[in-house]
Formats: sequence, structure tokens, C-alpha cells
Amino acid sequence: MNPKVDFYFSKEKKWQEEIERLRVIVLSSGLTEELKWGCPCYTYQNSNIVLIHVFKEYCALLFFKGTLLNDPNGILVQQTKNVQSARQIRFTNALQIVEQEAALKSYIHQAIEVEKAGLKVDFKEHTELVFPAEFQQKLDHIPALKTAFEALTPGRQRGYHLYFTSAKQSKTREARVEKCMPLILNGKGLDD
Repeated sequence: MNPKVDFYFSKEKKWQEEIERLRVIVLSSGLTEELKWGCPCYTYQNSNIVLIHVFKEYCALLFFKGTLLNDPNGILVQQTKNVQSARQIRFTNALQIVEQEAALKSYIHQAIEVEKAGLKVDFKEHTELVFPAEFQQKLDHIPALKTAFEALTPGRQRGYHLYFTSAKQSKTREARVEKCMPLILNGKGLDD
């Protein structure tokens, strides 16, 4: 156990029992516990294997290369349609974790073997992002914004694209663009 990660388990009230059980199971596999993205992350030779995280409706184990795992129990979930590699196993109570402990250990072991074998996820090529007019106009008229946006990682650019294009009304898109411009100019992603 890494003391730097302890706070995560003590701050979480709703899912505390569940994530503590998950921690014990994951640590029993011999992985190294680290803190990444504000969450407990478990690595094998500095490669990310699995992460514990919580949401309002569930807590989960996230396998970074989950798409490469066999899923005989049908429990791996794609978080959103845009996630290519990672897969989650979700829990809404501690009993689910207890009942699936053997399967969880099997999935963790399988994820370690995937990493040892050096397997890579075959990512789909992303098509060129077409932004809504509300953002494109800003890019065309504010050179500093365009430069800052182009300096962002492709993932951060896609994050903004999804955020802007998911708004149905022009007024909402405009408000989102205005809110995000300072972040972009400071080199930040939507979730940084």
C-alpha cells in the first residue's frame, strides 16, 4: 500500500467499503500502487494496468487495455462510445465484489499477462475534427487561440470537440466556447 494513496480511500464515504475491498484484491496481484489522475492506479513495471475510481452511481475497476481481455463473464463495460481501449467492471455494492473476487483476480492476472506480452491496442484513426461555427469563428479570428488549441494534445482537442458539439443549441455552444477559451489559452484540457 502506498501512503500517498490512502487519502482516496478515507475521503470517499459512499463507496468506501467497496473500494477498500477492490484495493485488497488488486494489491494481492503484486501490482505497484500509485496515485495518478487523483485515483489509485496499479502498475506493472511502470505500465498502467488497472485503476480504481468512483462515480455517483457506481465504483469501478478500469482496465487500461480492457479491450484486449477475454471477457467470459461478460462484465467488462465500455465507458462511452468514444473510449477505444479501456473497459470497466462496475459495482453498486460490496457483495458484488465479494461474489466476483475470483473473476476479478483472473481479469487482473490476464491484464498483467497482456502487458508482459507487449500487446498493443489497435486504435482507430481519428477523422479530422469539424468544429461548430461558434468555435471555428473564434479560431479564425483569434490567432492566439488557434495556436494554443493546436498545441493541445489530440485527446484534449477531441475532448473540447465532444463538449462543443454535444450542445444542441447555438446559444449553449457559444457559452461553452466562451467558458473554455481561458482554459485553452492556458494550455489546459477540459478536465485539467
